[in-house]
Amino acid sequence: MTGKIYDIQGFSVQDGPGVRTTVFLKGCPLRCPWCHSPESQRFDTELNWMSIRCTGIEACGKCLDACPRGCITRGAPSRNAAGEDIEYPDVDKSSCNECGACARACKATALYMCGSDMTVEEVMKKVKRDLPFYEDSGGGVTVSGGECLSQPGFTLELLKQCKEMGVHTAVDTTGFVKWEIIDSAMPYTDMFLYDLKCMDSALHKQVIGVPNDLILENAEKIANAGGKLWVRIPVMPMLNDSEEHFEKYISFLSGVKESVVIVQLLPYHKMGVSKYARLLSKQQVFVTEPPPDDLMEARKDQLEAAGLPVRIH
Repeated sequence: MTGKIYDIQGFSVQDGPGVRTTVFLKGCPLRCPWCHSPESQRFDTELNWMSIRCTGIEACGKCLDACPRGCITRGAPSRNAAGEDIEYPDVDKSSCNECGACARACKATALYMCGSDMTVEEVMKKVKRDLPFYEDSGGGVTVSGGECLSQPGFTLELLKQCKEMGVHTAVDTTGFVKWEIIDSAMPYTDMFLYDLKCMDSALHKQVIGVPNDLILENAEKIANAGGKLWVRIPVMPMLNDSEEHFEKYISFLSGVKESVVIVQLLPYHKMGVSKYARLLSKQQVFVTEPPPDDLMEARKDQLEAAGLPVRIH
């Protein structure tokens, strides 16, 4: 049993209670324009390039010779962080088949592959090393993504093995999966970190690519089945940050209040912008200013007035 994983983070303190190991799986059915982990969206391994590591064509240039398809050529000179003019490689991703030959040739690891196949047993080795941190803090393992339930077989087996060891488990999900998949994971999941990005279904589809009906329906089913919800709301200017929109959150969450452990407000940030550049992506990226602190506090107060437990990230 293998899964396509792009990162495993130890000592994570924002992905559930206590100190946790968060396992990030590739692949997601949503396309949030503010995504801070765009490397998680595709299901396959893909080439990345980090300019700050690159020594340039003149100093190295091994990637040009390594590419079997001729996708890498000399780029126009540009100024690096040290103020030097440097000729970087120009990668034509439209012709690239993500074979990884250039990444293997790159000694500076400026070119690298994101996403590797790992077995459940390989992931569990990391989990076992982190056990003392869980025991001292009340932490555990969070399976995240992307959308980890888009790789249901791997995620389910990982959750089962964690529970066999007595490890607290959390599933970080968009909720945009078949109920049968969530239902199969419930006996091995202590908590669902559940994203509620926008309460207007038509707007949700327009901005994110899918409607939210299935997402809300699955949240209600989890609550009715006795599951625990750690609700995450990304606070996005011009999308869901208004007082009126948060009244819609309150209306929905009031119906599942007994299952809500915490509502975590996540203010928009720009940390994902540089990652699109690493992916050599030409996709237009949503960029705006983060919501001000007073707005975040106002939304927190609004939710708390409705009897909901709230935390700002």
